[in-house]
Amino acid sequence: MTDGRPAPFDHRITVFGSDDAFLAAALPFLGEGLAAPGEPPPVAIAAPRNLDLLRDALGGDTKDVVFVPHTDWYTGSAANAVAQAAGYLTAHAGPGGGIHLLMEPVWSGRAGRSARETTEWIRYEALANLLFAPMATTALCAYDTRTAGPAVVAAALRAHPGTGVYLEPELIAAELDAVPLPLPPAGARPLPAGPNAAAVRSWAEGRGLPAAEAELFAAAVAETAAALAPLDGAALVWGEAPACVCELRSARRVDDPLAGFVPPPADGTEPAPGLWYARQVCAYVDIRDDSGGATVRLQYA
Repeated sequence: MTDGRPAPFDHRITVFGSDDAFLAAALPFLGEGLAAPGEPPPVAIAAPRNLDLLRDALGGDTKDVVFVPHTDWYTGSAANAVAQAAGYLTAHAGPGGGIHLLMEPVWSGRAGRSARETTEWIRYEALANLLFAPMATTALCAYDTRTAGPAVVAAALRAHPGTGVYLEPELIAAELDAVPLPLPPAGARPLPAGPNAAAVRSWAEGRGLPAAEAELFAAAVAETAAALAPLDGAALVWGEAPACVCELRSARRVDDPLAGFVPPPADGTEPAPGLWYARQVCAYVDIRDDSGGATVRLQYA
């Protein structure tokens, strides 16, 4: 840009099925980052074997690139990946968020282990276009067809601008949220004391969660309840550790597709952690709006 403002988030994708194809995409991208004025060294976040390929190809230039095994970066849920990226940009990026990131998701691990996990990671890819829009960050998402199947690649292409099949992130989120949640099981029960932390903690410990994890889950439920107030009816709980579930019903809609994905202000001002905290703690936070309000379902693991 020519007016001094940061360039918008540049969200790219490359699809490869061989070592040579990976290098053909990754090396020019890293070279672009090395040549970008005012930027820190580019970062390669990839499978260890692909990092070894890059080291061999770069030779003496390896000192100018940061290498991160992707299992160290993508360590939990999609919301955890948002937090990881936001924290890294704050600590290491250049002015306006300027940095080049080569990013290979772990499709042979958590992200690809079930249709539900895949859905959440595609949501992350789509919402990244909104979350990082003000940043002058350039990201190249690398999809290996040897570990990510055709359906995953097709969905990922829709989340990246410039692919010819790109769909606005709000529309992707709406598509994902159009799938109804499964009905609570017959054994689901209301919490007599409501969704307060003590009641949730006691119930979760009774279902087998260790005390420290029950405390985290209870805090996530309490934060969510505060963010959704006023609630409509009692909280429902079900499941066995670690898959303890609490469902809350709000009298108002959530609407915002970024709810819980935007980090709260570092200075502690509003908004409260709320859904952000819940997304950091829980493996799944499912939100479904309807004409009467919203249903929010939290699952610890």
